[in-house]
Amino acid sequence: MDVMKKFLVFLLVSFSFALNAQFGDLATVKVDVESDKENVYNVKFQLDLKEGAYTYLASDDIMAPPGFEVVLDSSVDFISISDWEYPKGKTGYSEELEAEYKYFDGDIFVISKAIKSTSENFTVSGKYYGQVCEKGKCVPSPPNSNFKVVVGNGSSQTKTTSTKTLNSTDVLDDNTCGYDFSKEENKLKTFEGKTLESKGNSSFWETFILAFLFGLGAILTPCVFPMIPMTVSFFLKGKGGKSKGRMTAVIFGISIIVIYCLIGSIISAVFGPEAASLMATHWLPNLLFFAVFIFFAASFLGMFEITLPSKWSNASDQKADKGGIGGAIFMAITLSLVSFSCTGPIIGTVLVESFKVGGIEPLIGMLGFSSAFALPFTLFAFFPSWLKSLPKSGGWLNSVKVVFGFLELALALKFLSVADLTGHWGILDRDVYIALWIVIFTLLGFYLLGKLKFAHDSDLPYIKVPRLILAIGVFSFVVYLLPGMWGAPLRGLSGYLPPMTTMDYNFNANSSGTSNEICGEASYSSDLHLPLGLKGYYDWEEGMCCAKEQGKPVFIDFTGHACTNCREIENLVWADPEILDFLKKEFVIISLFTDDRTIKLKKPYTAVFDGETKIEYVGGKAYDIQKTWFNKVAQPYYVTMGHDKELLELPIDYAVAKNKADFLKFLKSSLKNYKKNNP
Repeated sequence: MDVMKKFLVFLLVSFSFALNAQFGDLATVKVDVESDKENVYNVKFQLDLKEGAYTYLASDDIMAPPGFEVVLDSSVDFISISDWEYPKGKTGYSEELEAEYKYFDGDIFVISKAIKSTSENFTVSGKYYGQVCEKGKCVPSPPNSNFKVVVGNGSSQTKTTSTKTLNSTDVLDDNTCGYDFSKEENKLKTFEGKTLESKGNSSFWETFILAFLFGLGAILTPCVFPMIPMTVSFFLKGKGGKSKGRMTAVIFGISIIVIYCLIGSIISAVFGPEAASLMATHWLPNLLFFAVFIFFAASFLGMFEITLPSKWSNASDQKADKGGIGGAIFMAITLSLVSFSCTGPIIGTVLVESFKVGGIEPLIGMLGFSSAFALPFTLFAFFPSWLKSLPKSGGWLNSVKVVFGFLELALALKFLSVADLTGHWGILDRDVYIALWIVIFTLLGFYLLGKLKFAHDSDLPYIKVPRLILAIGVFSFVVYLLPGMWGAPLRGLSGYLPPMTTMDYNFNANSSGTSNEICGEASYSSDLHLPLGLKGYYDWEEGMCCAKEQGKPVFIDFTGHACTNCREIENLVWADPEILDFLKKEFVIISLFTDDRTIKLKKPYTAVFDGETKIEYVGGKAYDIQKTWFNKVAQPYYVTMGHDKELLELPIDYAVAKNKADFLKFLKSSLKNYKKNNP
């Protein structure tokens, strides 16, 4: 028997672990453990590179891209008896980095090291960091770059269920660890007997202020600005003198507000929260919004004018001529109709942004817009002497329209980006998006300097100081955007740009090497990603299993591809070193994308909320979890939970989470409660 054992030990046998293409189509990964001599094994890490692909090696120059690295997990079953041996590479020079770098561009990249083990049955596990590139494209190692090789008994298995380590080909059963949301009750969560009302104020004031600013912008258009003195004169020259004229002006202003709020109320009634969520996240409506914004931009740039049927405005104008309260109301209707060619695109922008949220947001948006729009007409009626201080109408009004046109073009890309992200098309990646913004705002800067002219523009013999200052601001913004082409976070634009994970090439790609530990590769991780190099799960059951194994609480992140506020929290709050360290070390993250209607679930799922709806996609299940347990449909929404599925703190939403101190307090309180319940 001893002779047979020695024979088996000395026999050259390869125990291997193969990963599916973890670097896209550029390379595949394989890890082998080969017995060499008694108690000695060679661990070989191999990259099979596509023709034309290459990877970086370690370099002495600190500015050079980081080299490929493999780190073995510590184990009592073996010890390392040599360092990793790397193949000889070539030397190149990067003008962008101003540094020399080493790289390998052969067919097969292999590094190896020797280990010693006195056991015939043991496990070698670890992780790898690096990137594989070809001309114009680099793919970093995935966030879940773990591997495991079982040596000895059971070495033919690619999945070791005793440690719950998941490889790229594994399927985790929804019943693992006893967690299965499909068997939950339709019952709202509670915390210490408190109802689940998220802390913090609503975003109504933000919606109102933004819409108010849009309303002020609408006044500075050629269709509205010249009408201010004419309308005010109509009030003051009517019968009854100035006092009645002022009263008529007040009625006129209130009528404008009522007209626009009526529009907002109708949209609020039609687009409830769930319909609004669909409108905001599905690729089809977002493509429609993109087309609408391009249409608006073309109108502002002078390609055509958006007008309503003239008989509408003529009929309203005739009613306005009768004067009195009725005349003021019809004059407000006339102004709304006549100015539509300029205000239509702006109103459309406010409505699209607000009815994506749903509820009463469209009403709040129209209240803000109309309040600003009506304000100057009413104020100038009370203080007619102010009219003398107004600048004269002229070519500058058309310039305002053109500036709005460029801004509409930039905003249109946001909707195309949402469609691209939710559809997983990979067309409008972050660097492409930034490049388009750079071009748009550069052209806007040249326009402000008079170097670009449209059909309806007046001659510009010289530029005035305000226009120069505006041009300086635009070009400064372009300079700010430029580093984003190479991976700069551009935190000032958090939420308005596609996520960093969509970058084709990112100098900061290796940041995932310092990430938190999870129990293995997560399902759906080829399409879904966490920011800032964090690792986590995209399925509630998987995350709960890992948290139970590691003895940690879970941090549930209800998020979405189209969630602007989610990106803002991630880039401005999560990126804080103390908060990021907390998320990495103390929690298992479960990121649930509620708007993903492309990735299919691994097994059929019936909604718990109504017990009837058949759900096929990842987003549908995430949405069902949030609605069933928390009766919420808005994102971001953050929840902390223990292994018993009990809440550790009241969940928080964007209003609270955007404050770093409050977010950190939420995490610390959750961890304290977890440790109290799990001594």
